[in-house]
Order: sequence, then structure tokens, then C-alpha cells
Amino acid sequence: MNSKLSPKEIVKEIVSNKEVTSIVFVGCGASKADLYPGKYFLDQNAQKLRISHFTANEFNYATPSSVDEHTVVISASLGGTTPETVQANAVAKEKGATVISLTRSVDSPLTKDADYVIYHRFAENYAAKLEKTGYCLMLAVELLNQIEGYADYDKMMDGFSKIYDLSQESAEGARLQAKQFAQRFKDEKVIYVMSSGATHEVAYSTSICLMMEMQWINSGTFHAGEFFHGPFEITDKGVPFILLMNDGRTRPIDARALTFLDRFDAKTEVVDALDWGLSAHIAKEVLDYFNPFVITAVFRVYAEELAEARQHPLTKRRYMWKLEY
Repeated sequence: MNSKLSPKEIVKEIVSNKEVTSIVFVGCGASKADLYPGKYFLDQNAQKLRISHFTANEFNYATPSSVDEHTVVISASLGGTTPETVQANAVAKEKGATVISLTRSVDSPLTKDADYVIYHRFAENYAAKLEKTGYCLMLAVELLNQIEGYADYDKMMDGFSKIYDLSQESAEGARLQAKQFAQRFKDEKVIYVMSSGATHEVAYSTSICLMMEMQWINSGTFHAGEFFHGPFEITDKGVPFILLMNDGRTRPIDARALTFLDRFDAKTEVVDALDWGLSAHIAKEVLDYFNPFVITAVFRVYAEELAEARQHPLTKRRYMWKLEY
């Protein structure tokens, strides 16, 4: 297990020793969602690589037959102890795959079957909470560039050099809006969340983790492009929605959903990457892939204020860490 190498060095070592034909992203909950921008990037840009994204236990019980010595598995677990993801590493190794794991916890169980480990920060500030997503996306960029080539590689590297500071500044500037959101939404029994593009699973983790897990608020999530194919039937005056709005190619999808929500006077909170100047800092060719960073950072402040307004700490649990399940 090597934890000393950069993403670029890790990929260079892997591709110099084997042909890589498939990339599989594996995690649970928020960690699964944090891997999604890397998966989305490869979906958008890879010509030949096979790309997959699994919740860990499905990977374990229904392992794709394509996982073999030509596969790179990228797994993530914040504390490095998620049993399903730890097992996924072992399953991947049994199939001959090369495993890269992302965690904040040195020598945690997740590192046992990993060929490479990248340690990230989390608690230090809002930017630190984005490092797991960032390292995964950087691995995806390096894999594409070193295997197939990628014309906008330098623009992505420039984006990485700017996105953490921008996200931190955006989060710090969001406190007033977050307090207003918290007062508007603190008594809601159910809140729906949607987005599109690389931010799709930020909406997913916002719903299942920040709302359901950390606030015990009933929540549903769906892709903004799917809104008109079922979910929009529940739209009415005062029905609560959170729309995480992207700057870039999928913005028209989000804007169409917002127009409909406004038409029927839904109770909508919009967190818009455009408001935080994303396109003023990131090249338009790679803009799409950096939306999740700013939106994640800003909405974390919203979640903190919601927890304060409801007097329900984000750390409070009934079952997690307390019961065998």
C-alpha cells in the first residue's frame, strides 16, 4: 500500500504496469456521492474506457463480470471503516483489480486491501470537506489523460488550483442566505431536492444524508431532467423544494424545473453556482465538473443553520453508530 504518491504519480505507475480498460467507483452514502463528479467527467469525455459507479454492497453481492486485472477500482470512506466498502476492496482485489482508496483515517480498515491510498482532510474548513471529491476527480482526469489523452487537461488543472479557495469564500459568504433558508424551512416535514449534471449526486447526498440522516426530515431526490417525468405532479403552492442549480451545459435543465416551480408558487430554495462566480474563475470547457464543489460548500452552511434553527445537531443519530444492523 502506497500513500506517498500524488494522483498523477499513482496513475503513471498503474498504467506503466498494466492496460487499464475499466474504472469502477465504489462507496456508500455521501462517499458514494463524492465519487460521482469523477464518474460523470469520465462519462462525458472517455472514448474507450468503461465506467461504472456502485453502492458498495451491490458491488459485493453482484460484482460485474468485467472487473478483472484491467480494472481500477476507486473506493472511498470518510472514516475508513464502512464495512461494505472495506469488503468491496477485498472483492476487487480477489478479481485482480488495482484499488485506490480515499479516506481521512490513517491505517484504517479501508487501507488494508488498497494498492494506493490518498489521505484527505475534512474537518478543518469547508474547502477541506471537498478534498475527497477533488482527489477522485483528479484521479479521473489523470486516468483519462494518461490512457486516452485529454485536450482540456491544463484547464482542469487550473480549475483545481482555484476551486478550493473559491468554495471556501463562497461558504463563508453564504451565512445570511443560509439563516434565511433555515427560518423558512425549519418546520417542514418533507423537503425535495434536485439537480443535474455533475451535481446530481450532491442533491442525492443532500437528501439522504443532510436531510434524512442528520435532520430526520423526510426527503426525496431526483434528477432535474426527470422532474417532468413524474415528480412534478406533487408541485403546488408551498411545497418545499431545494434546487441546486448548475452553471454550464445542464443549466437549461435546472432552469426549466425552476420555471415550473415558480409557475405554481412552490416553496423553492435555489443554490446557484452562478451566484458564487464559478464561471468567472473556471474555463467554460471544464466548468461543468466544478459545480459540485461550490454548491456542496455553500449548502453545508445551509445545513448548519437548519440544524441550529431546529435545535437538532448534525451529529445526532438514533441508529447509526448505536445499533447492530
